[in-house]
Amino acid sequence: MCVTCGCSDSEETKITNLEKNQVAHYHSHTLADGTVIRHAHEETPHLHAKIHNTTINLEQDILAKNNLIAAQNRGWLNEHNILALNLMSSPGAGKTTLLTRTINDLKQQLTISVIEGDQETANDAEKIQQTGCKVIQINTGTGCHLDASMIERGLKQLNPPLNSVVMIENVGNLVCPALFDLGEQAKVVILSVTEGEDKPVKYPHMFRASQMMILTKIDLLPYVQFDPQKCIAYAKQVNPEIEVLQVSVTMGIGLATWYSWLNRKVGNSVL
Repeated sequence: MCVTCGCSDSEETKITNLEKNQVAHYHSHTLADGTVIRHAHEETPHLHAKIHNTTINLEQDILAKNNLIAAQNRGWLNEHNILALNLMSSPGAGKTTLLTRTINDLKQQLTISVIEGDQETANDAEKIQQTGCKVIQINTGTGCHLDASMIERGLKQLNPPLNSVVMIENVGNLVCPALFDLGEQAKVVILSVTEGEDKPVKYPHMFRASQMMILTKIDLLPYVQFDPQKCIAYAKQVNPEIEVLQVSVTMGIGLATWYSWLNRKVGNSVL
């Protein structure tokens, strides 16, 4: 088991290019001496990297390697004038619904591509593809988050155009995705009103790492026990600098403010 987050050390990562109908598989195997071998096959060349399964500083080593690749991703994105956002939430909070509405509403203003992360299936990627935008599906298998190396490979498959936006929809999980820098310019945490207003204090690392919290499904407030002001206060307690938006994608409430924030991020990118 990975000491960083508990992911299986025999995981298989799969990256699917829906446009080209190509699949690349990335495996890891643990040897008898504890060494982990990671390699790729099919449409990609074999890549071998040995990670010695020592308990001392293993978590630090994993994050250090991830951060190095994330810095390389960030440099590549900056060179190509691409804004990348890391969208995170628990399952069912409404990331994909927000994404598809955003792409459809802004397709005349912004060129948006998507890296979609899930443990299994391409269901969400197929929904996003229906908007007409480019999308790559990354299936993490037993993994509970995307990491920088997955994004590196995903960007090569996606090949987003210059002067565009890449939305990274992370695996549904309020814990591990917060720990991994992907090379994005900002992390955005999405929280629905059906989840409970105390999530920011129960999962503080996620909200501390995020620049923006989007409260979704606010049209359901009359039917659920959720205090938006208490939730916002909890989020500010954890991260006083966090920005907060309240939206209903189905009703269109608050989307203009979200689009304004997104356009401001595009305009303020240091590229």
